[in-house]
Parts: sequence; structure tokens; C-alpha cells
Amino acid sequence: MTMMKLLYQTHSPYARKALVFAHEAGVAAALEVIHQETSPTVKNPAVFARNPLGKVPVLLRADCDAIFDSDVICAYLDTLHAGPRLIPHEGEARWRALRLQAAAQGLCDAGIALRWETVRRPVELRYAPLGEGYAEKLRTTYDWLEQEIDERSAVHVGHIAVATALSWIAFRELPDFREGHPRLVEWFDAFEARDSMTRTPLSGDTHD
Repeated sequence: MTMMKLLYQTHSPYARKALVFAHEAGVAAALEVIHQETSPTVKNPAVFARNPLGKVPVLLRADCDAIFDSDVICAYLDTLHAGPRLIPHEGEARWRALRLQAAAQGLCDAGIALRWETVRRPVELRYAPLGEGYAEKLRTTYDWLEQEIDERSAVHVGHIAVATALSWIAFRELPDFREGHPRLVEWFDAFEARDSMTRTPLSGDTHD
């Protein structure tokens, strides 16, 4: 398999999702992981040169266009292995997996927005009602996941997205998903012990 480069960030839940997916698909050995710091307030020219949004992850392939974002990178990586597909091809299994992925992406989006309103934005510019609105999105999604997560099905992209999102939420000390969600917590703790997760730990902070 031709070597590729993954522009990455050790504290990005989106980048970690792509890398965990690569491990689960058995293609991580084909990736050279290159850490790149990105922030909406500090331009990283190396990332902007490959992604006009200036965000990671970005997958660089020899003699081909760069690929972004995490959803598209995962879809591409799923074409590179001979094992069972992590993104089901058809039927309700496909839509369940993609729906979980969408919920997980929304968790990350809301969590990042919440951090702007509680940690990153200057105190005098924070808007408490907006922060609470984002926190409510997290809490209602935890409730939904408590009912929707299926520990019996084979690992798929939705599981990977949810696990990396929840791991990042714990890392950033956002509203706790553990209280009142025993089924979700049991599933998450088991998934977080997987090799793909232990080999891709979160670390560091955003540099604005």
C-alpha cells in the first residue's frame, strides 16, 4: 500500500476519529502522522495549502488530491482494506452507522462551541445563554445515545465517531456523560480499551 500523510492534531476529536478508523481498518501502517496546530484565530499555512478551511485532519496522497474532512477520509480509508467494511454499504445498517456518526460529529461541534463560551473567548465577550444552549445539546445527545448505542453489533464508523467524541468530551472536562447513562458508559469503557484507542491518546491544548 502506498504511504500517505495524515495532517493531524493530538487534541482534535475529528483527527483522532480518522486515525482510530485507520487502526480499526488495518491501514494505519500506511500513514505518516504529522501534527499540525490549527486554530480559527491563528492561520497555519501548511494546512491551508491543503484544505481551504484550514482544518485537520487532511489526508495527503501521492499524485492525487488531498482529502478532507474526517468523514470523507474515513470513507476513503474504508476502500483500502480487504476486511469487513466499517461503513456498511446498504440497508438500515448503513443509515444507523451514519446516523451515529452524525450525532457524534454534532457532539464535537457543540462541545467546541461550548468551550468558546466558557473557556476560550474573553470573559467580557461570553454569552451564558448560548453556552447553556450548547450544553443542552450535549445532554440530550447523551440521553439519545443511551438508547441508541448497540454493543452487540460489529464495530463501524458510528461507534468510532461516538467513542472518540466522548473521549474528547472527558478530556476537555465538558458536561459529564457518565451520570445517568450506565449503558452508554459500559459501552464506552469497553471501546476505549481497544488497541485503536490506546494507541491514539489525546494530548495538548489549542494555541490561539
